[in-house]
Amino acid sequence: MVKEIKMIQKNQTWELVERPTNRKIIDVKWVYRAKQNADGSLNKLKARLVVKGFSQRYGLEYLETFAPVAKLDTIRLLVALAIKKQWAIHQLDVKSAFLNGFLEEEIYIDQPQSFVVSGKEQMVYRLKKALYGLKQAPRAWYARIDSYLVSLGFNRSVSEPTLYVKKNEAEIQLIVSLYVDDLLVTGGDQDKLAEFKAKMKDMFEMSDLGLMTYFLGMEVRQAEGKILLGQRTFTLKVLSKFSMENCKPTSTPIAIGMKLKPRRS
Repeated sequence: MVKEIKMIQKNQTWELVERPTNRKIIDVKWVYRAKQNADGSLNKLKARLVVKGFSQRYGLEYLETFAPVAKLDTIRLLVALAIKKQWAIHQLDVKSAFLNGFLEEEIYIDQPQSFVVSGKEQMVYRLKKALYGLKQAPRAWYARIDSYLVSLGFNRSVSEPTLYVKKNEAEIQLIVSLYVDDLLVTGGDQDKLAEFKAKMKDMFEMSDLGLMTYFLGMEVRQAEGKILLGQRTFTLKVLSKFSMENCKPTSTPIAIGMKLKPRRS
C-alpha cells in the first residue's frame, strides 16, 4: 500500500484541494491481489488503489471509454514472424500504467483509507492523471503510450491499432505489440532494441522482463529457431476446477459416439 501511494505521488497523479461544494466526490477502495508466475507459484503481493468508477456520471466525470488491446491472432502472427526472421521476442511491463494517462475531466476523490493527511481530513484529491477504476483510465493510458510511440518514429497499423512498426526505408527495425501495460518487442537490430528499452524506461516506470516467457496465460519457451507455446498451468487449473485431475487422457478429445465423415472436395 505504501509503494502504491509513493508511485501515485511520484507520477504527480493528484493534488490535495479544498472540498468543492458543486462537484461529486468519488470514493476509493483498496484491492489486494497475489500475482503468480507461469508455473503457478507466487510472484508478489500487490495492493492497488481503485476508484469506484461505477458511481461516475456520463458527460460529467467521463465521456469516451473505449481503448483497443492486442488481438490473440496478432500475437500469434508476431510469434510466427519472429520465428521466420530468427528474432527473439522481449517483454516489457509498465508499472501502474494507468497512472500515466492524462485526464480531461474534473474529478475529485476521497483520501484513501489509512493515508488520510493529518489535520486535513476534510480535504479531497483532484486527479490530474488517471487512477485504476476510472471508466476512462484505459483510454487515457492508450492515448499517452500511443502518442509516445509515434513520437519515437513508429507507424501505427491501420487494421490493428495496438501494433507499431518502425522501419528504415523498406527494412523493419522493430515491431511493438501493446496489451494494456505489457509490451512485446521484436526486431533484428539489437542496438535499436536496446535504445528503445532505454527510452521507454526514461519515460515510464517499467520492468524489463527479458525474453517473453509468459503472456496472456500462454507459457512461452524460446529456443534456437523455434518458439514453443503452451498452457499447462491453465489446463491444470481447469481440470482442478471440475475435479478431473484423475481422468484418463486422450490425444484427440471428442464427444462419445460422434462419427466423422470425409470432406468432399
